[in-house]
Amino acid sequence: MLLSDLLPASAIAVGVTAADKRAVFDRAGAIIGPPLGVSPRAVARTLADREALGSTGFGGGCAIPHGRMAGLTQMHAAVLRLAKPLDWQALDGLAVELVVVLLGPADAGVEHLKALALVSRLLRDRARVARMLGAADAGALLASLADGPDIVAA
Repeated sequence: MLLSDLLPASAIAVGVTAADKRAVFDRAGAIIGPPLGVSPRAVARTLADREALGSTGFGGGCAIPHGRMAGLTQMHAAVLRLAKPLDWQALDGLAVELVVVLLGPADAGVEHLKALALVSRLLRDRARVARMLGAADAGALLASLADGPDIVAA
């Protein structure tokens, strides 16, 4: 599994203005929901429900909100770069500027875990994260994902 398999160019947003996590989840729902035939509100609710269990703040200014939804047949991703960092209650205490959303089928066990592992490896690469944060637009952010070693889930 490659991140590019999960992330269409239309699911990348740069300069997202959000006052709180809920606003980020709403924007993520608006980006990723319609192409999947899923209500944006249902996506936002799924992400908020998972976040209520504990922060998805990964550290290093990144978060990986994720969830499982009925009706999906495979994993999907979206990337949002926030206009201003947002407190996400990450373990390292840093505010979040880069959000990688993952959605999968309700019954996706191993597949969901592989996608999370894939994204966590990507976000541990500080040079790649810096390129993603410095990207001028969605196209440049997508190109920054391909720049460097391939990130593959085993």
